[in-house]
Amino acid sequence: MEDLLREVKFDDKGLVPAVIQDAFNGEVLMVAYMNELALEKTLETGYTHFWSRSRNRLWKKGEESGHLQKVREIRIDCDSDTLLIKVEQKGAACHMGYRSCFFRSLGHEGWQVEQEKVFEPEEVYGEGCNILERIYEVILDRKHHMDRKDSYVASLFRKGHDSLLKKVGEEATEVVLACKDGNREQVVYEVADLFFHTLVAMGYHGIPPADVYRELGERFGKSGLRKIGQ
Repeated sequence: MEDLLREVKFDDKGLVPAVIQDAFNGEVLMVAYMNELALEKTLETGYTHFWSRSRNRLWKKGEESGHLQKVREIRIDCDSDTLLIKVEQKGAACHMGYRSCFFRSLGHEGWQVEQEKVFEPEEVYGEGCNILERIYEVILDRKHHMDRKDSYVASLFRKGHDSLLKKVGEEATEVVLACKDGNREQVVYEVADLFFHTLVAMGYHGIPPADVYRELGERFGKSGLRKIGQ
């Protein structure tokens, strides 16, 4: 395996782009990045693994949705700096529910959607969860573009970790006060603020909402009561 990896030219960040193609009809499904570990896991398991630049972690395609990519063939280009991976795609490659991430084409009236969705994101991540994912993606964008003067989230990142945590604490206090007042609409408003600023804090640490969903799923159905000594 070391000899195979030695042929791949990773960039200065240790990454190589991977074009993912349907092995049966040739459709380009997505483009992602692999580091050496992701490529090793892909070769070992036979299923695609990638390196998330925004989350700064290894991830297996379909680990949350079940839409796995079984590897059928791996090719490398003439410069050895791009991979072409032909896969057997289960379900959809795009997290928005489309078979391919390239579901839009440029027409006379702008970008046109040309595919039907294979699934709705809520079907995979749960009702209401998709909005958190969408907000989180925007937060990550602002994290990588902190110079944006028109962005509130970018300003939070510029102020630093301690200032952000203070904001989360303030929003949590607002939730408590709203609950004590018994004003339903105010509770909803303040909880939304708390959710939002918590997502920003998660983005600071590169923790996606899916990690929290997974943790809650592992707790679901288990008693929160523990006997002394356990």
